[in-house]
This record gives sequence, C-alpha cells and structure tokens, in this order.
Amino acid sequence: MQGDVRFRRVLLKLSGEALMGDRGYGIAAETVDRISAEIRQVHSLGVQVAVVVGGGNIFRGVSGAARGMERASADYMGMLATVINALALQNACEREGVQTRVLSAIPMQTVCEPYIRRRGVRHMEKGRVVIFAAGTGNPFFTTDTAAALRASEMDCDALLKGTQVDGVYDADPRTAPDAKRFETLSYMDVLSKDLRVMDHSAISLARENRIPIVVFSVQEPGAFADVVVGRGRFTTITEEE
Repeated sequence: MQGDVRFRRVLLKLSGEALMGDRGYGIAAETVDRISAEIRQVHSLGVQVAVVVGGGNIFRGVSGAARGMERASADYMGMLATVINALALQNACEREGVQTRVLSAIPMQTVCEPYIRRRGVRHMEKGRVVIFAAGTGNPFFTTDTAAALRASEMDCDALLKGTQVDGVYDADPRTAPDAKRFETLSYMDVLSKDLRVMDHSAISLARENRIPIVVFSVQEPGAFADVVVGRGRFTTITEEE
C-alpha cells in the first residue's frame, strides 16, 4: 500500500439518489460509471473498499409506509431496490477492471452471494471491492445504520458518506446561502444538534466502535480519492478530544 493514504480499509456509503444523476428516479448509467471509476481510483491506491448503497432512487420504504403500506413490507421493497443498485454498480466496477462481489443480507444466490461476515473480510483481503446490499436484512433500519454496522463488522478504518454537499452544515447550503460548514464534529455534537448527517442509531454505532465518519460530496469528481489521501473539503466526525 502506498504510504500517503489515511485509511487501510474504508466503507463508502452511497444513497440511491447518488446514482440517478439529474434524473428524477432510476439509475443514470453515466453517473454509475463515474462513481465506479472513482472506486477504481481509490482501489488502485491499495485501499480495501466496501460499499453500502441505498435504494431511494427506486423505492423508499418510509414514503411507501406514509402512503398507507405496512412499514415492514415497504422496507423489504426498499431492500430489494438496493440489490438492483448494487448489481448496477458491480457491473460498472467490473467494466473498470475491478473484481467486485455483491453480498446481500437477504439471500438470493441466483444473483449474488449471501452476506457472511468472514466471507466479506476475505474478499477485501483478496483485493476485491465488496458491495453490501439489502441493508441489514431487517425492516425499520436504514441503510445508514447498515453502513455503520458493516463498517464495524469489516473492521474499517473509516465510514465515508458521499452526499450532495461537501461536508456537514448547520443548514442546507443549497437553500441557505449563509449556512455554516463544520470541519470537524464529535458524535455527540451530531446527536445533540440533530444535524441529520445519518440517523441516530448509525451515529451511535459508529461511536461505540470508534469509527470516524467522513462526509464529502460524491458529486465532486475525484473527491473520494482526495478524502482517502487527506485532501479536499470534507467534515470529519470523531469522538471528543
């Protein structure tokens, strides 16, 4: 591994919306190709990469439940949407020449491998990118919580959350021009200020396992690699000093 990277093993959390580009829904092939190229760039630095992807571009369980659907059924539908996204991302990564495996928390051996923790670790040790699909496999848990859980299980050095903006702000910078951006935050800052970076259970899980959360803009070309080598704009969430 090259000496200038900050992390040995990382988990990248992508929302489903990150894959739809300028579209209102679905998957934008050019966006998936760009993200997979960035994953290849980080992988080429010698960093072991895992990915958790959401499904909100296809189906969001909470909104389904709000329309009168049973929450558990809506959440399972959302989990299946994440498998579609994971397969699309796997295909794009392999076109980039990166060996990739999809591990699903809901077993479906015809299209991907079932999630087994030791198998995931072994794939990463062999230099494969691992994409974790179907969230935690349980309703009522978000893919943010799944990302914190998998980062803990894989013994990752950091959880990198790719968002629409270049860090954590005290308000949405897209609608509030005077929003303040944070360079660093503690887990308790995020919880007490209700900053909505990730849901509270994800933040608490990362805190318990001392996994730093780095929030950056996945829309910015090259930002993923920049974060891994300590450049660019991002917000780091860690334990209090």
